[in-house]
Amino acid sequence: MAPPVTDTIEARLRILEDREAIRALVAEYGPLADAGEAEALAALWAADGEYEVVGFATARGHAEIAALITGPVHQGLMVAGCAHVLGPIAIDLDGDRATARGHSLVLRFTGSGFEVHRVSANRWTLARQPGGWRVVHRANTLLDGSQAARALLAPPTVRRPS
Repeated sequence: MAPPVTDTIEARLRILEDREAIRALVAEYGPLADAGEAEALAALWAADGEYEVVGFATARGHAEIAALITGPVHQGLMVAGCAHVLGPIAIDLDGDRATARGHSLVLRFTGSGFEVHRVSANRWTLARQPGGWRVVHRANTLLDGSQAARALLAPPTVRRPS
């Protein structure tokens, strides 16, 4: 089934602006993580947002999300040299809610070059808030062949009229 036709230029522009705002938000994650900017990174989330790194940790709220960046695992990566690379992402808009799906790589410096440390599937659930789009939930899991990893990359269920 084809997506509905958006009739007005204003509605089409709003969709483009929303998509660009979501792309920009997701793009901020890697540079903020690599710079150790824990509070700025946490501010990408809603105040009660959640970051779920499957098999490692679930952080709720700005303080816990920031603590992932200031914690020993991430700090160890930073000391050695690392790069968090995300995207491109597929975005599905639903009014003031959105889902973004894509991959992330964490590269680690070895002293003579970089090696892939982690390749993950990501699913971002976002909501429009007074200050703009914010992450409500991000799930991240290794692309290890599991159904759970594939499920994060699958498109959201299409809503059918009742």
